[in-house]
Amino acid sequence: MNDFSESTPIPDDSSNEPFRVEYAARVKRLPPYLFGRINNTLYQKRRAGADVIDLGMGNPSDPPERIVMEKMSEATFDVRNHGYSKSNGLLNLRRELTSKYFRKYGVRLDPETEAIVCLGSKEGFSHMCLALMGPGDTAMIPAPYFPVHMYGVILAAGNVVALEVADSEKFLQNIAYTCQHFYPRPKLLIINYPHNPSTVTVEQDFFTDVVKLAKRYGFMVISDFAYADVAFDKYQPPSFLASPGAIDVGVEFTTMSKGYNMAGWRVGFCAGNAEMIRGLATIKGYYDYGMFQAIQIAAIVALRDTEAAVENQSEIYQGRRDVLVECLERIGWEASVPKAGMFVWAKVPEKWRQRMNTIDFAMMLLEEGDVAVSPGSGFGPAGEGFLRMALVENENRLRQAVRHIGRCLERMEPKYSGETRPATTS
Repeated sequence: MNDFSESTPIPDDSSNEPFRVEYAARVKRLPPYLFGRINNTLYQKRRAGADVIDLGMGNPSDPPERIVMEKMSEATFDVRNHGYSKSNGLLNLRRELTSKYFRKYGVRLDPETEAIVCLGSKEGFSHMCLALMGPGDTAMIPAPYFPVHMYGVILAAGNVVALEVADSEKFLQNIAYTCQHFYPRPKLLIINYPHNPSTVTVEQDFFTDVVKLAKRYGFMVISDFAYADVAFDKYQPPSFLASPGAIDVGVEFTTMSKGYNMAGWRVGFCAGNAEMIRGLATIKGYYDYGMFQAIQIAAIVALRDTEAAVENQSEIYQGRRDVLVECLERIGWEASVPKAGMFVWAKVPEKWRQRMNTIDFAMMLLEEGDVAVSPGSGFGPAGEGFLRMALVENENRLRQAVRHIGRCLERMEPKYSGETRPATTS
């Protein structure tokens, strides 16, 4: 060991230059956060006392079932639950997950090697990208995209090719075309159905074709199945893992945030290919000490005993969907009727699309109408011209939100059309 204490004097730093923090290249690759303006304005308006109706974030407003909260409370008083937990999750929780997969989708999984608990599916997805991707690797993702699908890959030093999802058959064709013309071939395909933000859905045959493409071109698959438990009109979102051979090529992420109303609890899962699960477990072993065991114990109860409540929650969202779509159509908007998920994907009226981009339009609705929505451009260029509206408010508040939107646009019309509205007298 070298000793430099005598030969190397400590420099006299008399400089007045401020110390500079230099971010890593991966952080510099991230663009400015497009929702930042909206979130800041929303905060300021609420702080000033405004009653803003927030349809921007898919943040469930309903509580978990009482039996789940009671189990959580009970488990916190057991001193054995306050130590470090295994980063891959309690075996009994993984068993409940695999039981659900068999019961609901007919998929047999080994809870020891083919399932892992995550601190929310977003954390699991990001860490899976770290396990699979590196410099020079390319992932194919859906467009418009949920931000973590793009930036989870970028933060793992990978490259991204975004393929539009509106037409499922064309999406499959574009996967094949990309694999045939990119060198090196893409390493990973990320799929997300029911899709956030566009609400596009697929049937099982779609996933069967994905598996065939994966085996032909040698890419892995990550299925983000976040909205597995929120579906309408008797539609059952299919699981990627239920297609023959899917477990050979990929994994699927699920969450308890949506149907179980446990968003803040951060309970997610990854299931499927054992080698991919092992890679995620390796990364997690270096990054975290697992989830608080009391939460995991409550999650076991939720999976085991509250399926009827999950179905009822879907009915609540369906009622909200019907109200929101009907009200939007009444003021002349185009909005597809989603078969699943927590959102309505609405097209901005053409005359407003010609006048401003969707983030400015969303800002106008917030500043002038007290309604917060997510601009489609926040989900990439393919989302421009659309707004995502979350079904997180009750039906009366949704009606109120659309009334506010209609009145806001009526007031702002003269400003953007060049007209002069005559003064009114009282």
